[in-house]
Amino acid sequence: MFRSTFFAATAAAALGLGASVASADNPMVGGAPMFANKTIVENAVNSKDHETLVAAVQAAGLVDVLNSDGPFTVFAPTDAAFGMLKEGTVEALLQPEAKAQLANILKCHVVGAEAMSMAIKGMIDDDGGVHPVPTLGTCTLQATYKGDSIMLEDERGRVINVTIADVQQSNGVIHVVDRVILPPQS
Repeated sequence: MFRSTFFAATAAAALGLGASVASADNPMVGGAPMFANKTIVENAVNSKDHETLVAAVQAAGLVDVLNSDGPFTVFAPTDAAFGMLKEGTVEALLQPEAKAQLANILKCHVVGAEAMSMAIKGMIDDDGGVHPVPTLGTCTLQATYKGDSIMLEDERGRVINVTIADVQQSNGVIHVVDRVILPPQS
């Protein structure tokens, strides 16, 4: 619904570069295979569960960043996660005048390092059960886990669950999450 022709062209170009093999260890996301040799953006455009995120990344001017070498860890909210925001919020954030606000929200989903789930759990254990996760935005998340499930708490006290972990990318890793991470209220 929010997918732009730019992203459709990017996806088509990525598919036309030759046959790529999805990592046997990489889970499917949004009904699409995720290729470990493609960037975060190149994979995200194929997920039917991340159309709003793709549109937001474009509107915020972050395509080049998330196509760069990284490494990045991206906590990728689904379309359903964006749908949990107050009615009209997504549409307002996609407007040009909200570009800086949208960019900050999206950067709260990005860490400037690659962190697979076992590494995150190790950091949580090393810190006694809670590990602070500084993002590229104005957010510091608090990571915890129970069993195999990793949870993040944003600075508003909202819990965000990792629903699909360890989706390898050429420039980092994606962990699919069930809520949009919001920066602290001002």
